[in-house]
Amino acid sequence: MFGSFKKGFMLAGLAMSMVVPPLMAAEEVNLYSARKEELIKPLLDKFTTETGIKVNLVTGKADALLQRLKSEGQNSPADLLLTTDAGRLYRAQEAGVLAPVQSARLDELVPAQYRNPEGYWFGMSVRARPIVYVKSAVDPQTLSSYEDLADSQWKGHICIRSSDNIYNQSLVASMIATNGLKATEAWAADFVKNFARPPKGGDRDQIKAAAAGECDIAVINTYYLGMMLQDDEQRPQAEKVAVFWPNQDGRGTHVNISGIGLTAAAANRDNAVKLMEFLASDEAQAWYANVNHEYPIRDGIEVSDILKAWGTFKADDLNLQALGKHNAEAVMLMDRVGWK
Repeated sequence: MFGSFKKGFMLAGLAMSMVVPPLMAAEEVNLYSARKEELIKPLLDKFTTETGIKVNLVTGKADALLQRLKSEGQNSPADLLLTTDAGRLYRAQEAGVLAPVQSARLDELVPAQYRNPEGYWFGMSVRARPIVYVKSAVDPQTLSSYEDLADSQWKGHICIRSSDNIYNQSLVASMIATNGLKATEAWAADFVKNFARPPKGGDRDQIKAAAAGECDIAVINTYYLGMMLQDDEQRPQAEKVAVFWPNQDGRGTHVNISGIGLTAAAANRDNAVKLMEFLASDEAQAWYANVNHEYPIRDGIEVSDILKAWGTFKADDLNLQALGKHNAEAVMLMDRVGWK
């Protein structure tokens, strides 16, 4: 009797072991980010709170992260690459380290000009790169377009970063896409003659130089100015300049993105897509606009008081895939005209 009971108990236990699933590993997703931790982690923590999916974050320089992905290949632990500038996203796509994503939600949330047509990358925030001018030195009525900055009236008046900066490369690439290579090279040859000093430093340095009287005009990404206006030490310099939106009678002001792509080696694909969709949501877009002073990828999102103060503007609707396609031409063109 006891033996039969013991045998039945063992068989029942075996049956139970066959139907009870093993303990599941914790849900997670691995993100390589060229954005600094303080500019992305609060959003990632919010995503974890809402979904239970842990985000393992690795930050670094944009070009170094791309090289790391290329070196790691299919052994890369990264599921996602978040980086700045469509030109860099295009490089990642061309290097074969990204995989396409099909998501009706992302297609709905991200306008067509801010995403790769095949789904290799999606814009998560918009960066405008307009002209800023010293309020005490320049009448904004004398400004009009990027093309106009090549006019001799601006000789010795312009500060801008070097030609090895991806933001400037993308600006020139956008002009090649719109105006053609020949016209853009003629413009650039005259534009460099108007530099007030050899290009050096970042966008904040151009603003500081203008405030110090080294130049009267600079070309910068607006979020740098926004962050300076929030800094007690840098605010006096930032307040000496104002934003001018160029090309409003034509194609519009040049814009770029920070964007994200699924890696070709992604092991946590579903969780990765969920994070991409979260970063494109209204909640995340409002956070970008109010904390980082970047523009949302679509209309209808509340923005910071600083962005509101600069007013609305017409943005170039060029598909940003073109910035990557014309990057090599832009780099060679800038070298030919002596843009250091």
